[in-house]
Order: sequence, then structure tokens, then C-alpha cells
Amino acid sequence: MAQRFLADRPPSRRTRGRPQVLPAMVLWTALTLGVLKGQIAQVGVWRLITERCWWDRGLIQVSKEAVYHRLNDADSAEMACFFADMTGVLLAERDAAPGFADLAPFATGVYGLDESTLPTLAKRLPALKALPAGNPDLLAGKLTATFDLRRHLFHSLLIQTKGRQNERVAARGAIATLPVGALVLCDLGYFGFAWFDDLEEAGYHYVSRFRAKTSYETIEVLAEHGATRDSLIWLGTHRADRAAHPVRLIEFTLNGTERRYITNVRDPAMLSIRQVAELYALRWTIERAFHLIKTDLKLSVLWSSKKAVCHHQIWAILLIAHLILAARAEVATRAACPLDWVSVPLLVQYLPEFALRYDDPIGHFAEVGRFLAFIRPPRRVVITVPDVPADAYRPPRTDPYPTRSPRYAGKQ
Repeated sequence: MAQRFLADRPPSRRTRGRPQVLPAMVLWTALTLGVLKGQIAQVGVWRLITERCWWDRGLIQVSKEAVYHRLNDADSAEMACFFADMTGVLLAERDAAPGFADLAPFATGVYGLDESTLPTLAKRLPALKALPAGNPDLLAGKLTATFDLRRHLFHSLLIQTKGRQNERVAARGAIATLPVGALVLCDLGYFGFAWFDDLEEAGYHYVSRFRAKTSYETIEVLAEHGATRDSLIWLGTHRADRAAHPVRLIEFTLNGTERRYITNVRDPAMLSIRQVAELYALRWTIERAFHLIKTDLKLSVLWSSKKAVCHHQIWAILLIAHLILAARAEVATRAACPLDWVSVPLLVQYLPEFALRYDDPIGHFAEVGRFLAFIRPPRRVVITVPDVPADAYRPPRTDPYPTRSPRYAGKQ
């Protein structure tokens, strides 16, 4: 056994012959497997390349520096294209997740929009050592994502190099990838009169929280029942800053806290108060997807101080995350349980092990899930919204809603 082990080990130095070729297939496979195995440094990619092999031409003998240079010189657009291709396949083959097929049926799709700041680069390079703490150039960038809430999969992802850029700059490019007529859920970071008008004029629906101290003018009250109020308003009462299109303002009290939402779905019959609150609660799904990327797949630790290498790591993590999310939906379907019953951290931990031991790892996970507590009801806050009787609403409007000339203050 010892002689065979020594014979299989690569020699410590190559002195003659043609230099060893590192195929791109082996490099990217090792990179992706390194993410799946929880590597926290790019040296782990080199170990996977030199100690194991996934093809039939023997071991690959390359130095650590050769792998580092290859990762730094390679174009991350290749991994980005691979992610986009895989996303298209998953979205085309995946139906709506259990319990989410009837989500806002009037919309062509329901999408969460959000972004997440990437970790800070380590000060290993000379150009970074001179930068003070908190300098924007130390940030690896941001992730801007749209998340398909019916299929529970990412729809699009964009890596921004500017870590302090305003959310709405990259969001416009992300929204352009969505089908017209989609419903977009966005948080207060995207709140802006011009942003809402642009969504309306591009043919999109939206739901957002209402920012405190925003001036508005009530057009008409659609319904009022106790502390619950549903009304149409103009955003902005000052001449310097006002929106062009009227929006619907929804106000109610939940557990002693006032909740206020706005939407351009102005017909309560299409989107009720309860549905608005439940839809906005689903926006946290994209936050949990970011948690999968940063915590479970260890994006909180960057492998390098070079942004090119970091981008390769990020795309590999996003590939694995997308497969994990698709596997989670498949487990929920086979186990006939709600999607949020399937534990994502345990799926990340046990699915690779099951893949080595069973022909159908997803099926085995679903089979033993309840017994091993892989599948269990989550602890979550139940959304309770006051019911407004139908007779509290005014008759629906028959004429089109008015518009007005917008003025945007141009706030940064």
C-alpha cells in the first residue's frame, strides 16, 4: 500500500519535457468543488488539482503559483455566461415551487429585488495597504439580484465593482431582464419618485414599504375600517419633488406597530391588503438566499485580495447556491411539504455526502428528511392582517387614473 501511494504521488520537480498543461475544465471543476467542500483559500483549488483528478490522463503537476496566475488572468465572463446558461435551464425546467403557483396571478412573474455588499478585501497587495479602513476601494463590490419568488430561484445576478454605488443604478439593468407585467418587491433602499414612475411607465407592478416623513396628498379613500386604511395618493406635495403617477397607500397596525405599504396596483380586487402584506413578507426570501451564499457557502471569506480571483470565487459560489435552491424545491416536491420546511444548511451539509452513497441523493434526502429533522416546520412570525369587509370599499373606478407633470429634486 505504501509503495503504491509513493508511486502515485507526483514528483516534486519537473526538470525536462514539455510544461504541464492545466485544462480549463479541470481548473473550473476544481474551483467549483472547492466551494462545495468549504475551502477558505485558493490553495485548496491547487490541492484538488494536484492530488485528485477527474479525467483519464493522470495527475496534473502544476505549482501553486501557476494556478494563482491562471485564476487572476482568466476572464470571469466565462463563469458568468455559464451561470446565465444554467439559470435559463433551471427556470425553463422548474415549475412553481409548492404553494407559490398562485402568487399574484395577474402578474407575469413575482420577483424580489435586492443587493448585498461583498466582504472587504484583505490588505495584502501594496496598492491596498496604504488605504485607510473604510475606504470604498477595499470593498470587493456588490451583488445585485432579482429572485423569482414563484420558482424560488435567482433570475439574474450582477456583480458591481463599486461597493458604495446607489442601489437604483444597477437595479435598472436588473429590472430590464424581467418580463413586462412582472410584480417587483423592493425595500426602502429603492424608494424614490423617479424610480416608481419609471417602473410604472415600463409596464411593471411593484410593492414597497412607505418611507416615513414622505410628503403626500390624498386623492381618495378607497376603504377605512378601524385602524386600517386603503387610499390613493400623490407622492410629493412640494413643487420641486413629486411623482407623476398616483399610488395606493395601505396602512394598518400589526402587533402594535403601524405598517405602511405603497403599490401601483390600484385595484383592491386584484391585490388585497392581506396579499400586499404577505407578498412583502416574501421579500425576505432573497435575504435568506444571500445568507446561503455568504454563510453556508462561505462567501464571507474571500480567497484573494485580487478582485479578478474574487469574482471567480463568487461565480462558483453562485453556481452551487443555485443548484442547492433547485434541489431544495425538488426535495419539497418529493416530500410533499412546504418549501420552507426544508433546511438549507442541512441540505448543504448532507447532500454532497448522499451523492457519494446513493444513486438518488435528493430522493434519499426527502425520504429520511422528517425522521432526521432535515424537514421540519420553521419558526417564523405569522402575518396577521386585519380583514376589511368588501362593503367597506367604494365602487371601482371606471375612468382612467389621472397623471401629472413630475418634478424630481435630484437627491443623491
